Amino acid sequence: MPVVWIDELKEHVGEEVILHAWIHRIRKVSGKLAFILLKDKSGIVQGVVSGKPDWLAELSNEAAVVVCGEVTATTQQVLGVELQVKELQIVAGVERELPFELNQEEISAGLEHRLDHRVLTLRHPKTQAVFTVQDEIVHAFRMFLRGERFTEIFTPKIVATGTEGGTELFELKYFETKAYLSQSPQFYKQMVMGGGLQRVYEVAAAYRAEQHNTSRHLSEFISLDLEMGFIDGLEDVLALEERMMQYICDHLREHCASELALHGAVLPKTGRIPRLRIKEIAAILKREYGKELTELDLDTEAERLICDYVLKEYGSEFVFATHYGRANRPMYTQPSPDDPDTTESFDMLFRGMEMNSGAQRVHDPRVLEESIRFKGLDPESFNEYREIFSYGTPPHGGFAIGAARMTTRFLGLDNIRDAVLFPRDRFRLSP
Repeated sequence: MPVVWIDELKEHVGEEVILHAWIHRIRKVSGKLAFILLKDKSGIVQGVVSGKPDWLAELSNEAAVVVCGEVTATTQQVLGVELQVKELQIVAGVERELPFELNQEEISAGLEHRLDHRVLTLRHPKTQAVFTVQDEIVHAFRMFLRGERFTEIFTPKIVATGTEGGTELFELKYFETKAYLSQSPQFYKQMVMGGGLQRVYEVAAAYRAEQHNTSRHLSEFISLDLEMGFIDGLEDVLALEERMMQYICDHLREHCASELALHGAVLPKTGRIPRLRIKEIAAILKREYGKELTELDLDTEAERLICDYVLKEYGSEFVFATHYGRANRPMYTQPSPDDPDTTESFDMLFRGMEMNSGAQRVHDPRVLEESIRFKGLDPESFNEYREIFSYGTPPHGGFAIGAARMTTRFLGLDNIRDAVLFPRDRFRLSP
């Protein structure tokens, strides 16, 4: 007798099968019939129990069970089938009161209470859907880049110095010396790309010791990073991301239709993403909204306003904001040849929020040394990083996307913590 997933039941009509499941709800007990909803990670099915077997009185919501039954077709259930239960074994009962109900349309509890009991929230279909979508985003990211001849790499997360500069570093004791948790694989991406792998990507945790306590910031997050060599300029990087977003959205439409529907999520139209330089954006914001930019950078309000403008004028929910100020980008960002105040950098904005940052990087060792000094840093402190640039490192660029931020925006979640299994932020270190 086969053990099957619930979403496979329609392929077994007329057969007896075994399910490994949890009791989602004891729907009704009437006369000699009882109806129970069974769930696994693939879906929910109704089980029909005839008679009054001894185990029926022992059932409770969320108990783990092994069920044997015959699959029958029905037009009364969304799945198109139900299970005529013949045997049921309770393999793990529920021994304490649930912190919240899991068989309602929504979990009626605040964010902090849900996160305190995060593992239990995974029994709820809408919460499961979040992480199914996130899994498919990462899967599509990998598949797309493999098709573009990228190689997946794995870089250290314990490092001797910060990548992004500043003070947003988690310091730790590393034997007899001091070390930090990695803010980004940026240096390693460039080094490995220039070392010969040419096109590389990584899916891994990154750490930022930010003091923020907002709905969009985390201290630990999964970053989807890539770096590509032999580019002609920033446009090559923008075009790659444009194709990648098309691929990811198409993949989610094909593989996550039910999960997207649970959240009422509508994926954006993809195609040509408008490109606007930061100085163009400044002029638009002043003309259209009376907002002045005090530097060649965008704050949260500016991101929202320019997205509103682009949607209205271009019909796109995406926009590439490009050529940020040199003072506002890391030292490895290529200065713009036609404007010494700006860099060959960009942010991709989506529905009012920055989704990711990227740039063409400095590849000339002399320009890199000057750029390091421009940031008030000592080039000698970066000798291991700088070495490969003396041995024929080609023009290159890349970007990084937060997996949780993309999930949050696609599904319309209110808080990024809802898209993280075990969030780490300014105040949360457990579970």
